[in-house]
Amino acid sequence: MSDQADLECRQIAELLGDYLDGTLPRSTRELLEWHIEGCPPCVAFVNTYRGAVKATQKLRAVEIPPELKQRLRSVLKSRRDAEQPRS
Repeated sequence: MSDQADLECRQIAELLGDYLDGTLPRSTRELLEWHIEGCPPCVAFVNTYRGAVKATQKLRAVEIPPELKQRLRSVLKSRRDAEQPRS
């Protein structure tokens, strides 16, 4: 695969969410579809992405226990504090 094809494939990956949501402008959508038609790796990627979206839509929401929420907040806060530059 050439560098140009790689670039186009990366662009497809970046636009895929908007494409599947139907929010891409028509001209961009048509270019994306034209690329996908001739690119087997992108066809596979799009199909996998669609499958993942469908699978996650079937998941049900689960309430996080309060103790776990608190522990998660503590961990995230300590990481954030550790990453902040010291004066």
